[in-house]
Amino acid sequence: MHNNKNTRQRFLPAVIAGLSTLGLTPWAQAEIMLYDKDQTTFSTDGYINAFYVNSDVDRAGEQFDRRQARVKMGFLPNYLGFNMGKQVDDLKLGARASFWVTINDSETNGTDTAIDVRQFYGTVANPEWGEVLIGKDFGLFARSNILLDELLAGYGQVSDTLGLVDGGGVSFGNIGSGYPYPFPTSQITYRTPVMDGLRVAVGIMDPVDTNDSSATGKAYQENPRTESEITYQFDLAGAKIYSWLNGSYQTSDNTDSTVESVTSKGLGYGVQAKMGGLSLTGSGFQAKGINPFFTNNAGEATLRNVDSTGYLLQGSYKLGKNRLALSYGKTEDDGNGVVGSGADYETRGIALFHDINDNLKLVAEYNQFEINGHDTSAQNEDTDTFAVGAVLTW
Repeated sequence: MHNNKNTRQRFLPAVIAGLSTLGLTPWAQAEIMLYDKDQTTFSTDGYINAFYVNSDVDRAGEQFDRRQARVKMGFLPNYLGFNMGKQVDDLKLGARASFWVTINDSETNGTDTAIDVRQFYGTVANPEWGEVLIGKDFGLFARSNILLDELLAGYGQVSDTLGLVDGGGVSFGNIGSGYPYPFPTSQITYRTPVMDGLRVAVGIMDPVDTNDSSATGKAYQENPRTESEITYQFDLAGAKIYSWLNGSYQTSDNTDSTVESVTSKGLGYGVQAKMGGLSLTGSGFQAKGINPFFTNNAGEATLRNVDSTGYLLQGSYKLGKNRLALSYGKTEDDGNGVVGSGADYETRGIALFHDINDNLKLVAEYNQFEINGHDTSAQNEDTDTFAVGAVLTW
């Protein structure tokens, strides 16, 4: 299996900013304004969380079976973000940079804390024609699938097979058991204005290598990866409905004519309905030539024969300062390097969120993660995790 430390650590900084853009943040956004003068603003926002975690691991091979206690971050990392805005004639210029840090140092290097940049982009916007984003941000394929996860501020799955129980980064939430992670990437993306609840985003992304490179050949992409997302928000019978459809497409060739080209394409979709304190969310995806865990295909040299599908069903109810959420997600794939013969990945979760105030939240969660191999039980896994922690935002 692929067990790369950097892969485990590159997850979801500043997702709150993306949720705020959608107007669907599950908590209050309370940025600190540092400068506001002459139509120029500069502000900061942040997210800090820590969980006490206890995982009961049951894997094929008795050497893996154990109960492991940790103190770690949850699904969202700790981060610090900075935002700039400036009005110049009829153009609104903006920029964002976000930096996250793991709270778990290396066991062999006491000052090995990782700092990562997940967002570094600028925007040019006008209310008549929309917005252009240039720089590094989350991709569009599977974007709303993950941003509207009811357990986003919780913990989620920590597969031992994937190296997450002992890892120093974040947990995986529902990544790999409901949706792939829309890795931040360099891009040029256009978004239309919101037109009666409808918005369209289309972007060209830096392509990723999905083909074989060898001594006799070199993988290449004649065109960039293209991604898009259509979102539509409306009211129906007293409920607020948010729906989305997103996708990705890329081809990779090789200078060695004996190596087949690889076509990578994916489709994501979903709907969320809110009425009073009740929220119901259903989403799914299907992909070919794409790693079902990571949209940048981390850890896989060639993906021409990989097909995957997944879905996530969730419900939550908020009463006063308490919100109870239930979640079930599943991904089926035919072999991605973790379980070579293919497997089903499932996560079941229940979480209770309690708001102390607008900036401080307490979380208690229990989740179960399973791997069921299609043709072999050698890498089957059943890991149950209890997590309790606090989340601080500003």
